[in-house]
Amino acid sequence: MSEDSEAAEELTHTDDEGSVQMVDVGSKPDTNRRAVATGTINLSASTVEAIKADELGKGDVLATARIGAIQAVKHTWETIPMCHQIPITNVETEFTVEADRIELTVTVETTGKTGCEMEALEGVTTGLNVVWDMCKAAEKDSNGQYPSTAIADVHVVDKQKRQI
Repeated sequence: MSEDSEAAEELTHTDDEGSVQMVDVGSKPDTNRRAVATGTINLSASTVEAIKADELGKGDVLATARIGAIQAVKHTWETIPMCHQIPITNVETEFTVEADRIELTVTVETTGKTGCEMEALEGVTTGLNVVWDMCKAAEKDSNGQYPSTAIADVHVVDKQKRQI
């Protein structure tokens, strides 16, 4: 067996010839699944204060980011090429507002044949992108750049699978 064949056997998203494919989960039993992901957007202290006081011209930043995160969870299968469309049974979003950053934690639950980690990650990244989008005017410097604005530390913090 060649090295390429061995690698293809180890990769679940490729066939024997190395072509990309969706993983067949049809024979797997349904299980209850839960994934939690988190990430942070670094902002200037004045922007964070404006968010807390609801003083940004585009509206309620965290409410809009919550909607964006939930929408992203529901549409992950449309943006991640080999993701299965899964039945989302619950989405929870939690924002932690600090002096110079906002942390978003997204919890996704499903009952099905495959996990929901990508959905939780997609919720975090989109939710934080919405925060950035709504704060752009406040975060730009005199040259139109974002010297301290950054999305960071996006990762899965918990993954669970339970038999039904």
